[in-house]
Amino acid sequence: MSSNHSRRPSWDEYFLKVAMLVSERATCPRMHCGCVLVKDKQILSTGYNGSIPGDDHCEDVGCMIVDNHCVRTIHAEMNALLQCSSHGISTQGATAYVTNMPCTNCAKALITAGIKEVVIFSDYHDTLAEEFFKRAHVELKRLPMPEKIIKYDIENYTSIKK
Repeated sequence: MSSNHSRRPSWDEYFLKVAMLVSERATCPRMHCGCVLVKDKQILSTGYNGSIPGDDHCEDVGCMIVDNHCVRTIHAEMNALLQCSSHGISTQGATAYVTNMPCTNCAKALITAGIKEVVIFSDYHDTLAEEFFKRAHVELKRLPMPEKIIKYDIENYTSIKK
């Protein structure tokens, strides 16, 4: 490998970067959010904010605003939890990597689902999440945003020759 190969990301950086990639699937233009649920360094599920299955997407027909919030979309955290639920995967003791601070309702759902740690790099306005996490003894880690660049360096790897 080349000597200028940079260090591997930490596990927290890695899973936050995955959450950033997941957020690219979001369909509400008001906010793109991604969530990755992880246990024992294994991804359990991913979720992004989007409409219910089979319904119109905000980016196609506009947002459905109630009290300054889009109610058309299911939030990333809920989608990740629901994916586990639909596949019978326990989230007890897992970590949620989320691109943004969860809203109050998502925080309550994560707590109730047994999430023990939440890792974020961006805050969200008007939320009681932090207070609920403290009450439930869920660790909240705020980290810097990971690099947006994917370092896929195929040119510097040697191929196996026969």
